[in-house]
Amino acid sequence: MAEQTPKWVYSFGGGHADGSAADKDRLGGKGAHLAEMSRIGLPVPPGFTIATDVCAAYYENGRKLPDALRPMVDEALVQMASFSGAQFGDVEHPLLVSVRSGARASMPGMMDTVLNLGLNDQTVEGLARRTDDRRFAYDTYRRFIQMYADVVLGVDHGLFEDILENYKALKGYELDPELQADDWIEIVARFKSLVEKELGLRFPQSLGDQLWGAIAAVFGSWQNARAIAYRRLHDIPDDWGTAVTVQTMVFGNKGDNSATGVVFTRNPSTGENELFGEFLLNAQGEDVVAGLRTPQPLTKQASAANGNGKLSLEEAMPEAFATLKQNCAALERHFRDLQDIEFTIEAGELFMLQTRTGKRSTQAALKIAVDMAGEGIITQEEAVMRIDPAQLDQLLHPTLDPNADMTVLAKGLPASPGAASGEIVFDADEAVHMKSQGHTVILARIETSPEDVQGMHAAAGILTTRGGMTSHAAVVARGMGRPCVAGVAAAHIDLERETLEAAGVVLRKGDIVTIDGSSGKIIKGRVSMRQPDLSPDFATLMEWADGLRRMDVRANADTPADARHARDFGAEGIGLCRTEHMFFQANRIVAMREMILAETKEARRAALAELLPEQRQDFIELFEIMKGLPVTIRLFDPPLHEFLPHEDDAIADVAEAMGVSIERLKRRVAVLSEFNPMLGQRGARLLVSYPEIVDMQARAIIEAAIETGKELHDRVRPEIMVPLVATKRELDIIKDRIAETARAVEKERETTVAFQVGSMVELPRACLVAGEIAESAEFFSFGTNDLTQTTFGLSRDDAGRFLGEYADKGIINHDPFMTLDAAVGELMQIGVERGRAVRPDLKIGICGEHGGDPETIGFCEKIGLSYVSCSPYRVPVARLAAAQAAVKNPAVTDR
Repeated sequence: MAEQTPKWVYSFGGGHADGSAADKDRLGGKGAHLAEMSRIGLPVPPGFTIATDVCAAYYENGRKLPDALRPMVDEALVQMASFSGAQFGDVEHPLLVSVRSGARASMPGMMDTVLNLGLNDQTVEGLARRTDDRRFAYDTYRRFIQMYADVVLGVDHGLFEDILENYKALKGYELDPELQADDWIEIVARFKSLVEKELGLRFPQSLGDQLWGAIAAVFGSWQNARAIAYRRLHDIPDDWGTAVTVQTMVFGNKGDNSATGVVFTRNPSTGENELFGEFLLNAQGEDVVAGLRTPQPLTKQASAANGNGKLSLEEAMPEAFATLKQNCAALERHFRDLQDIEFTIEAGELFMLQTRTGKRSTQAALKIAVDMAGEGIITQEEAVMRIDPAQLDQLLHPTLDPNADMTVLAKGLPASPGAASGEIVFDADEAVHMKSQGHTVILARIETSPEDVQGMHAAAGILTTRGGMTSHAAVVARGMGRPCVAGVAAAHIDLERETLEAAGVVLRKGDIVTIDGSSGKIIKGRVSMRQPDLSPDFATLMEWADGLRRMDVRANADTPADARHARDFGAEGIGLCRTEHMFFQANRIVAMREMILAETKEARRAALAELLPEQRQDFIELFEIMKGLPVTIRLFDPPLHEFLPHEDDAIADVAEAMGVSIERLKRRVAVLSEFNPMLGQRGARLLVSYPEIVDMQARAIIEAAIETGKELHDRVRPEIMVPLVATKRELDIIKDRIAETARAVEKERETTVAFQVGSMVELPRACLVAGEIAESAEFFSFGTNDLTQTTFGLSRDDAGRFLGEYADKGIINHDPFMTLDAAVGELMQIGVERGRAVRPDLKIGICGEHGGDPETIGFCEKIGLSYVSCSPYRVPVARLAAAQAAVKNPAVTDR
């Protein structure tokens, strides 16, 4: 029995739809939401969506559409005709359609679109008779020829622009609207001649060939360079594919009672509950997004605020605006989130062309989530789940100091909030190159396009001289969290000379410029920054998140300043204090080198005695800041080579301090040198060989705890962590030494201190023998930086040279030093299970850089870690990610 062909085509229109929003994986976001809007009775032009399955079939079939698709599309075209009253290919009542992409994840502008399909030399006359407007008909035909030839046939669209501009110059026209029917007829003829000249073929007159060519081209654009780059930047799998939606055309360019626009149901920059968007009178839909014409505001309030004297949609078409406002409210209630909507008004009649979850700044996301929870649209738990933890970084970065001196060159639209300073560049590839060389850059363009997406990602900020608040630059920048100033009409960019001129000042490539995406200012030079004030919405959401999460969140903090920042951001203790970072100060490094280079225990003790008071004071300050919260102090860890003097001047200083000759000291340096220091005598290995270090650090910790405990009523309970433990015996030797020192200090001070000794787990062997180590260790902390290095056999300092190539070739999915690798995670899970089999109440955390990565935090929740620890500025990220992980894994929370 022959295998039945799956359903590939889903129709919608007339209040009915084959699919719904639940079919997003098969219909893509566009197709699923069009179906849903049709189902709830909104005015949606009828059409059909070809499922994402066909995308896979297209590529499996050597970039050919499957034969079984044709009858399904033919049937759907008949159904479209019944809804629209026009018929595809009918000369008197021609049905014109758009052919658009639509993946399950929004990829704005990354794939191709064809509009006005269904026109040839016969149907264009039918369109002219039906609309009684030959000018409109032939303008529509020339738009179709240009777009189809570019997208499907591969003819450079710039060649068509040259023909149009040359024709207008010849006739003395400045704007397209000045052209009349005869002009457009002549331009259509010239466009068709160009196609024949470039390809040796006539422009296709068969409407069936047009349709299948457009559908294939849209599927083919899934693998174009900009779409691939976008997917990599946003972690969108290549195998998802795109759907293709074929939809009846409606026209916003049929006179002054027609328009097209984009509207957000709330302000995507601030989160305010107000309609936000723009429209163009007598325009095609792509004109708004492309930023080729200056758009007009939607509301009277926005028009008054802009002060440009342009009529708002609310004033120009009050009935259509009222209907749009009602539809926006209905869609936001239905989808329970901010909606980004495209609409067209044809001869006074409103049509809804698309809705999707709107991209927004993090500041807006917080306000919208908190407000919607307050309005009862979503729950507090849903509000917490709405925020991308990684985007919280946007709120924690510096903004312009309002008191700083500024030379404002121009002002544009505040398209994406935040501020940045950097070297101005005018090319996206140059931005990527300079970022790789360690430069901070501002990308300046006349307008951005999807081809610029990698440069936009590399840049610290983006400015454009064209476009509005919903232009490509604005939408993409907000999604990336980059500050953006758009539509800086007072500035002129010369791409050939690589200059920006404004207010009589010329900035050249490499000059420093500052942009403020919150005010729209372009400022000459670098401007001082200040730390942001976190909004009440941030505090509210963090409070809700803290009520949901199971894991504690600590910070990696080595200095009092780090510790204070950590507490400000809500850290519940210190999960890693790297004591070696305290010894690089100028007044300590010589004593440290004396200790390392000493050849006797007595000499080492003498050098360490100089460090003891300062080390003790370090810990006192940390304990005081943490006010009784846990503080995990890692004993001395790094290889000695990091402290050894190598320059002649440094060797001479240490030799003088030690009272030995330079030659003798050089011999000692040579003896201590190692071929692979990171895998040599460091961590527990060093502490076993140099127990004097353990004695000094343990004494400093216990004395600091006693001293601080007087103020905090004995609430200081330090956690002393031994690094790079591979065997239980190593830990036992060091733990006994710590205990002996603690007993001596307690006897001297006539008091006791409650402390714990644990192990840092950062070697594969330690994970495998975690049960043995847990017999002595009172807590574990996974050091995933070294665990990743030793699992892969990679140096994280050198791996950057080839990890990018490995990602490009599909060898790895992500940088294993940023997001935890699965094999490293499996070793961690083994360590957790074997450690808790011996000590069921074993406290286990993670303190590598992975501790602030949301994906890794999700894994830590699954395996039941007690806490995560990360850099201070990532603490809010970790708090939110831990809450979301707890919601997704209720079984862990309940166990």
